[in-house]
Amino acid sequence: MKHFLFGNLVLWTIVFGFARCDGQAGELRKVAKVYASPEDPSVVHHMVKQVTEVIVYDIFSPPVASRIYAYSSLAMYEALRFQRAGTPSIAEKLNGFGPMPTPPTGHTLNFAVAGLKAALTVVDKVTFTKDSIFAFEKAVYQEMQALGVSDSVLAQSQAFGQAVGEAVLARAAKDKYKETRGMPRYTVVKSPDRWEPTSPDYLDAIEPHWAKMLPLALDSAGQCRPPRHLPVSQNKNSEFYQQVEEVFVLRKTLTKEQEAIAYFWDDNPAVSEHKGHSMVLSKKMTPAGHWMAIGGLAAQQSGADQVIAAQVYAMTAIALHDGFIACWDEKYRSQLIRPITVINDWLDPKWEPFLQTPPFPEYTSGHGVISASVATVLTAVIGDNVAFRDTTEVEYGRPIRQFSSFHQAAEEASISRLYGGIHYRFTTLASTKQGQQVGQKVLQRVGLTQQ
Repeated sequence: MKHFLFGNLVLWTIVFGFARCDGQAGELRKVAKVYASPEDPSVVHHMVKQVTEVIVYDIFSPPVASRIYAYSSLAMYEALRFQRAGTPSIAEKLNGFGPMPTPPTGHTLNFAVAGLKAALTVVDKVTFTKDSIFAFEKAVYQEMQALGVSDSVLAQSQAFGQAVGEAVLARAAKDKYKETRGMPRYTVVKSPDRWEPTSPDYLDAIEPHWAKMLPLALDSAGQCRPPRHLPVSQNKNSEFYQQVEEVFVLRKTLTKEQEAIAYFWDDNPAVSEHKGHSMVLSKKMTPAGHWMAIGGLAAQQSGADQVIAAQVYAMTAIALHDGFIACWDEKYRSQLIRPITVINDWLDPKWEPFLQTPPFPEYTSGHGVISASVATVLTAVIGDNVAFRDTTEVEYGRPIRQFSSFHQAAEEASISRLYGGIHYRFTTLASTKQGQQVGQKVLQRVGLTQQ
């Protein structure tokens, strides 16, 4: 491993309402916590896993999930980095952050506790479900005390971690998230090339104002804009029509391997299953959660200590955060129509994609952009051609997949959306390029270069 210690419609309203108010925090899966020492890197991995559990339970949309990961992971790193003298700040190199807190002189601190407290200070303000997080925090502190961390060191470490978390939250308060909550809903304009809600739920467009969010590393949401998409044309000789036909025909000829790839990378946080007049939601992690888990797997495989593991998560989360902003900037600029709509209108009114079409415009692909962005960053931080076994989907009933590199995984994630019937081939290609550009900008901003 290369260690760079560098210089929503009513349905969604109802869904969110139940997630916030039913109080059944016991549904959240518990993370086993057995630490060999206060410096055990498992503390860091369990922290991120707990954040993922809350995101799944609360059914946050993919862009919002990326924001939660970004702020909580940055807070954890900014407090933990002092465990190794001379490890510089990441946050101070990003947009909107001032100087970060430093440990008080004359005090002995446990920086694992500080990192945990910093992250949880953020999570407490940006999520809804609290019970499992509080139980996790209490259990870790008890284990730290059992490992010899005194009450005074615990309290001083918590105080420093809270100061770091509050500094990160001060930046979060200025990122335009709150303002976007009150902005108008997306207005559907009936047009041959414009996106419109799709079956089975015909949901409103999700996060139509996400491009107004303040990026962490990019200069602006539009810094990495891709080329314009193919012009929509019903001319059978046009390239666009031919790509529509490809999606249409592929649905009928999918191999078992292509189906497995589509399912593996779906990461739809709330898949609706309709049975008569009833509807059941299946909850799982978002695409952001999948890539955070891959970053964690790679860090563990390389034997990363707490500081390096926290750095890997922070860099992954920055790439996710800005990748979603760049992608959503293009989505609502292009407002391109989804394959299901044109296929139903042009070819077969009963055609359905293999996967459920998510409720937002087609171009570019969120999966394609954020996967390439993260793969670019992880390649720089951990290394190129790093083989890994992706076990992240096992708990959701999917098998393990093996990859020879982060870029191979990203390319598979991107093409999976074509197999799923929800993106055109030209979109998957453009999305990968856009994501690579975002990842490179993130690396440049924090002072790294891609390997």
